[in-house]
Formats: sequence, C-alpha cells, structure tokens
Amino acid sequence: MRENDLLRLPLPSDNPLAPPVEWERLRRQCPVATVELPSGDKATYLTRYDHVKALLSDARFVRPTAEDTGAARIAPEGAGGPAADGSTAFSLPDRGEPHLRWRRQVGKYFTAKRMTALRPGMVRTAEGLVDDMVRHGQPADLKAALGFPLPVYVICDILGVPAADRDRFSHWSDAFLNVSRYTAEHTRAAYGEFAEYMSAHIAATRADPGEDLISMVIGESEGEGRGLTDDELLGTAMGLLVAGHETTANMIGKMVAMLLTDRTRWERLLADPALVRTAVDEALRFDANLGFGIRRYLTEDVEVDGELLPSGTTVVCSMPAANRDESVFTDADDMVLSRSPNPHLTFGSGPHSCLGQSLARTELQVTLDVLLRKLPTLRLDVPVDELQRVEGLLVGGLRTVPVRW
Repeated sequence: MRENDLLRLPLPSDNPLAPPVEWERLRRQCPVATVELPSGDKATYLTRYDHVKALLSDARFVRPTAEDTGAARIAPEGAGGPAADGSTAFSLPDRGEPHLRWRRQVGKYFTAKRMTALRPGMVRTAEGLVDDMVRHGQPADLKAALGFPLPVYVICDILGVPAADRDRFSHWSDAFLNVSRYTAEHTRAAYGEFAEYMSAHIAATRADPGEDLISMVIGESEGEGRGLTDDELLGTAMGLLVAGHETTANMIGKMVAMLLTDRTRWERLLADPALVRTAVDEALRFDANLGFGIRRYLTEDVEVDGELLPSGTTVVCSMPAANRDESVFTDADDMVLSRSPNPHLTFGSGPHSCLGQSLARTELQVTLDVLLRKLPTLRLDVPVDELQRVEGLLVGGLRTVPVRW
C-alpha cells in the first residue's frame, strides 16, 4: 500500500454490527498491510485466515510488552491501561515452559465437567435477572439488566469474591482495558486499589479455603511445592476477573442484537432451540465489533505471504476479518446458525488461545436458552443504525442494547 493510503485503526463501518468494507479488499489485495494505531505508531495488519491463525499459533511470539524495543503501542502517550500500553502489571508468565506451566495449573479448573456443574447455577441466575428486567418494565437495556451482571456473578463465584463488589470490578476492568478514557496516573491508582483488594482476598482464602479456583490453586501450590508464586497467583486472580466478565458481558449484548436485527434468525431459534450451540459459535464468528485484534511482537524475521517481516515488527492479527474469509467459511458474510464445523478464531489459536472459552460458550448458551424460553417476543427497541459502540475499549461492545418483548 502507498503511504498516503495508510489505514487507521479502528476501521470505520456502517453500524456497530457491520464489518468494515476495507476487510474484503485487504484480504483480496493487501493481506499484509501497514496500519496506524490510535497511538500514532505503525503496525502490520493481517486479515486472511491462514495468516492470522499461523501467527497466533506460533509459540515464539506473544503480546508486546513495554520492554520490547520499538513495539507499537495502542494508546497515546499518557493514556490507556496496562492491556493497551504493554505493561506487565498482571505478573503472568507469557512464554515458554513457565507459560505452559501456568496454563496447565489454571486450566484444570476450566474443564467440561466443571462447566456442566456450573450450568444450573448460571441458569438460575439468568432467569432471575430476566425476571427482574421484566418487573422493571420496558423498554429495557439488555446489557445492563443481563449482559453485564450474569458474567460478573459467574466469575465472582469462580474466584470466590463477593458479587456485591461488582461495580468496583467494572471500574477496575474498564481502567485496564480502555485505550483513551483514563490517564496513566488514573490506571496506576486503579491497579493499586485492585491489587490491594485481591491480595486481601487471597490471604483470606488461604486462611479459609473453599471450592473456588483460588482455593484450588493455593491448595495445589502448598501440596506439591511447584504451583504458582504469590505474584502469579495475584496476577491470575486479577486477570481472570477482568477477562472473565468484560468480554462476555459485551458479547451477550452483541449476540442478542445480531439475532434480533434480522428477525428470521430469532424465529429460527424459536422453532429449533437445538440450534443454540451452533448459533452461539456463529455469533462469535460473525462478530465484527471484536476490538483491535490481537498484537504479536516478532522476536525474529518471519515471512508472511511472500513478504519478509523483520524482527521488531508489531503485528495486529484481525480475528474478525479472518473470520469472514470466504476461502474458509462458505457464505462468510451470512449468519448461518447451523454452521458446523466452525473453526473461527475469536478465542485465538495455539498456546495463547483463550483459557476461559468453555466458560464463555456456556454463559452465552445459557443466556440464549433462557431468553428464547422466557421472552420469545423479544425485539430491539431501536434500529440497528442507532446502536452505539463502546469507544476506546480493547474489546468491542455496544453501549446499550434497548429491547422490548
């Protein structure tokens, strides 16, 4: 691409649920493009499925940190949280054997058996939230009434922290993931509050363990002597609380909006609720408002599509653009509720794929099951063009999802 054709992220689209028109052109004509991030830094942008999957699956490359020379930042100087500026605030190993050890340790909790055991509680919580929404009358904001509180209740239960503190968690999470809303000073203060809170919770859990994830990790660490360090335990608790509710809370709102924008989608699910599982994965694939994509920092030269990317390059892997690749997905720009198999990249790929993807899928399936059963007449209260995206957040979302029933 010529310099005067430089694209700036995020790319514009017709509405918050629509893909940028540039994606199709980039996949076809310029699959290895140069883009400018909100910070003004330049990065390489990948939009084809095979390129994105290959780079995400390569264990050599991880998210850039503040220590990586020349790494492209997302946030402008003096703004944004740790997820945007590349700081290592969560103290988690991100590569090699230490990373694999951490995944093995924490991943023991996110088994299919445990997700099945958690499901009845999720259903009861979702039903109660829907009942409360109905009692408060219509129109209602589905995101505020159900999309946000359900994942918070679930992740609080998993970590053993009180859901009554959910507003504080939301603030800390927003400060970590926002690109432009907060100053660096503000996010440092938020981090200090968050770390103090979670350190106290870990100490209390150590003194009186339960059945939660933190108790499990502490027990294994003390029993075997090769578990997580105290810093890693703190980083795990903080990281899971942030990641475990923000992404799913936004995805619930987007999924429901996608299904209601074209009423035939909702009607098909009402006629055949068995499609809920494949519909959830198709919503994950079809989501065009997923955020900036995942960054990878190249620690050695790599060739992509015949082009040599030198060591020190920051690459932005656009999973939502890759998820629309016609060479992999037939009718890629259609939402096919029965699509199977569905090898989308929304949860990443390889050694750094999302650890909690089974949890996210379960929460989304429960949400859809409960809404179809309790509110079959659910509909959007505004045209799709009036929906507003959340600005500045690394994970894409909608500000509100106004509905009637």
